[in-house]
Amino acid sequence: MQAVANPRSSIFAPIILALMAGLQRLDLSRDPRKTIARVRAYKPTVGHVAQLFLMASTWLYCLWMMVAPWWFKLAIPSLWTTAVMIPLTGQFFWPATPVLSWVILFFSARYIPPDVRPTIHVALLPALESVLYGANISDLQTRFTHPLLDMIAWLPYGVIHFAFPVVVAILLWLFGPRGSVQYWGKAFGFMNMFGVWTQIVLPCAAPWYEIIHGLTPANYGMPGSPGGLLRVDKVFGSNLYTETFGNAPLVFGAFPSLHSGCAVMEALFMSHFFPFLKPVYWGYTGILWWATMYLSHHYLIDLAGGACLSVLTFYLFMPAEFKDSDQIMWPSASNLNASEYELVTNGHANEEVDFDEEIRRLEEGEGDEEERVEGKDKRNARNVTWGETRVLGE
Repeated sequence: MQAVANPRSSIFAPIILALMAGLQRLDLSRDPRKTIARVRAYKPTVGHVAQLFLMASTWLYCLWMMVAPWWFKLAIPSLWTTAVMIPLTGQFFWPATPVLSWVILFFSARYIPPDVRPTIHVALLPALESVLYGANISDLQTRFTHPLLDMIAWLPYGVIHFAFPVVVAILLWLFGPRGSVQYWGKAFGFMNMFGVWTQIVLPCAAPWYEIIHGLTPANYGMPGSPGGLLRVDKVFGSNLYTETFGNAPLVFGAFPSLHSGCAVMEALFMSHFFPFLKPVYWGYTGILWWATMYLSHHYLIDLAGGACLSVLTFYLFMPAEFKDSDQIMWPSASNLNASEYELVTNGHANEEVDFDEEIRRLEEGEGDEEERVEGKDKRNARNVTWGETRVLGE
């Protein structure tokens, strides 16, 4: 008889173990009283209140200007509240609330009355690009096109861009430290939401507009254009991108580039938590930057603006326990089976901890004998864990 391979000895063993541990951490409770108890015990900070206020005001503004039946407007917050209150679904929907806030803002932008919208800037971005870089860099990228280059640009811009955020979230959930998924949802969601608000307040035309209409004034009644993706539609014999961009809810949202912002945010997270493939992450970002200009969807200054927004948001929302990558507490054998759902607000749970007492104990060197490592206080040693392996060193 053929021996059955031990899954722990295969190359997929770490993935299988991480998946099993992740499933065990899920809270299967459907009792909303559990969530209510956590909310009552929650002690908000000024920063957390500001975040909640920004998301709530965004939702209220979108629901107010949305052209839809009253029952539909009422159903959206009702469904969200129900999903958050039940622990089984709340562990997914609460961390995703910043992302949902960005999504509802983006798709509701079409309902903003044109008479209250700012003037569309057509010449601002190409002028700034020429002043800052000495030439219209994005225009140079569109001078030579080829079907092979079209496919190379299409993959990161039209396919990977939409799948990579989910991949990052799954990797952080499986292999990242506790609270990293919540941190990802917050940073990624707020970055995109800040970007859409900027696009609404400062509407700018993309390079495809300059190619089609020159620098003539634009108005909000104009449809969007797929730009270079029109060639991709012709290759596949479809109208996917033509219809998508033609009916875009935010046609004049060139600055900042959220394609660039998403790619930079993904590279920042992956480089911080899984640094062994840094060249791959930033290589993908560079290819996407080229693709956005090659497909005439963004100027170089748009890409720089999206990158700056990502870096700012990445560090603005970074929890203190993640700032030093050497001190990140990775999943270990002691917490792999922790299944309690936590209402994480800033990368850590709302636990009852007397921080003054903990600081006093650390300063006076108090602790159990097992907290000593070769005669030295454990707090002075680097403690990094991965899976079931623990590594201690200076």
